[in-house]
Amino acid sequence: MSHVHLKEGIAKALFVAAAGISILAVALICVFLFANGVPAIAQIGLPEFLFDTTWRPANDVYGIFPMIVGSIYVTAGAIVVGVPTGLLCAIFLSRFASGRVAAVLKPGVELLAGIPSVVYGFFGLVVMVPFIRDNMPGRGLSLLAAAVLLGIMILPTIITVAQSALDAVPKKYYEGALALGADHERAVFRVIVPAAVSGIMAGIVLGVGRAIGETMAVIMVAGNQPAVPGSIFDGVRTMTANIVLEMGYAADLHRGALVATGVVLFVFILLITMLFNVIKKRGEMK
Repeated sequence: MSHVHLKEGIAKALFVAAAGISILAVALICVFLFANGVPAIAQIGLPEFLFDTTWRPANDVYGIFPMIVGSIYVTAGAIVVGVPTGLLCAIFLSRFASGRVAAVLKPGVELLAGIPSVVYGFFGLVVMVPFIRDNMPGRGLSLLAAAVLLGIMILPTIITVAQSALDAVPKKYYEGALALGADHERAVFRVIVPAAVSGIMAGIVLGVGRAIGETMAVIMVAGNQPAVPGSIFDGVRTMTANIVLEMGYAADLHRGALVATGVVLFVFILLITMLFNVIKKRGEMK
């Protein structure tokens, strides 16, 4: 028994250490961001920093409102493209696809998850951008291209997590729905999907988090114009792209403004996560 207790103690200590390292890493990131970003925000002025539409480091003018709007638009577009597609694909793989079809589609989804973001960006640059330029208004490097590309990129996350949640629903839920007279489709969409809503929302949150934090692919197809887009065919710059494009040569207040942009992005992601948690809790209460 002492040997068993020793093993359990070691395992518990390892788990606690792993959890502690994760918490410490998050805490260090928060300390770095706020310690370096808040002074810059105070120097620039919070209203000017958040709502000024001009970003001109040469003149010490740092307004990130266009980048905030760009991040919101690109993320919203990715949600419109990726969430319905990913959820329907997960439902199909979990409850409708035959064994042979699932055996082909699942490796394809896993392959999508393993493709580097720069490859997605290259695909968008040589396929999507020319298509938009030739068939729609604008230069092709646009909000539309970035939103569609990010929608494709978040598909593997949403599909994988949502399918796992659907597969975890007890069989008795489905069998009970059939016993009450529901057909297969009604049992899936009225019983199985609502029962798996917690896991589905987790997949959506993870997918949206990737869309917000994606940088390389967005830089390659979005046009990177620090201005509020007037339409989906205009170029756009996100907060992550703004940091990556200028951090290499930034100094003094310019560097602080870029770190402060990271603070705003951190708060932005936190608020979105909290919003999804509220929506999930309301869905569970119903």
